[in-house]
Amino acid sequence: MNGIGDVILAARQAAGITQQELREALGVTQAALSRYENNLRTPDEETLAKLGEALGLSADFLNHSFRLQGAIAADAHMRRQKSTKASDWKRMEARLNLVRMQSSYLFERLPMHAENHVPTFDPDSVGPAEAAAHVRAQWRLPIGPVRNLVRWIESAGVLVIEEDFGTRRMDGLSQWASEYPVILLNATLPTDRKRLTLAHELGHLVLHSNYADLDMEEQANQFAAEFLMPERVISPSLGGISLGKLVDLKREWGVSMQALFERAYRLGKVSTEDRLKFYRAMNARGWKTSEPGSDELAPEQASLAASIGENLHANGLTQDEIAGLVGQASGRNSHAFAPIQRGLRIVS
Repeated sequence: MNGIGDVILAARQAAGITQQELREALGVTQAALSRYENNLRTPDEETLAKLGEALGLSADFLNHSFRLQGAIAADAHMRRQKSTKASDWKRMEARLNLVRMQSSYLFERLPMHAENHVPTFDPDSVGPAEAAAHVRAQWRLPIGPVRNLVRWIESAGVLVIEEDFGTRRMDGLSQWASEYPVILLNATLPTDRKRLTLAHELGHLVLHSNYADLDMEEQANQFAAEFLMPERVISPSLGGISLGKLVDLKREWGVSMQALFERAYRLGKVSTEDRLKFYRAMNARGWKTSEPGSDELAPEQASLAASIGENLHANGLTQDEIAGLVGQASGRNSHAFAPIQRGLRIVS
């Protein structure tokens, strides 16, 4: 059942507020708050006002019909990153839910018309590499490296929201928000890892909107590899590979040395023994965790959400009015769509 409880729970967890802290702010019992969060009881107007103040959300937003959703492949992400705390995944998934709710709330009032769109495929019928090729073709990407990946993704109406996750062991999460997806991206990542994460999450959106199995992470990896490094184009460059050549290829393709080497390995350009030697060499130089050349790559900076806010502001809306459009309480102007006063594009 949809209801206010889903919004309360997502907003509370995203803000890192405990049940005890929230119930004390509301002046209610633990049992009452639990009933609110489980959609078993509707708060009265006074409690609703207190909820809005505590969570920084408007009463109308709190009463909107939203439903909590899991991030695409979140369980698969967790299995891969076993050392990451479950509480961190829970907090960031709640944050993703809140951003998705706010974007849906906004687009009900301000429809967006994107230049491209994100197609979806059944991976049982269309393989990850084939799906990546389809997306590249539909978006009319030039042959070769993808320049400014985040702009291409945003051209399809995908809201890319960059935030510090508080851990380097989580890269990104994604969900569909009605017609338009949301990707939550760890802002602390180096550019090459950001790009791979964006392509990986795009793979989940394309392949796993209505499909899930234990191979989802590998499928998203295959999609990202073909999307960023198309086999027909990059294959001739992957022969006679060396560390020096990998640094040069990294500058050209905007992906890590490790991603390039894995691409060479998957395409049969290097052997298993070569792979072992490569990772030994990377570890010996301390490059496994901090590769050279990452700071030379052109930064990937998300801009669509902020440009929406800027466009609204340029058309006469105040900061409070913009905040209201995304469900923020009056005076709470810190949100993904807050205008930053610079010339960015917006499709509206």
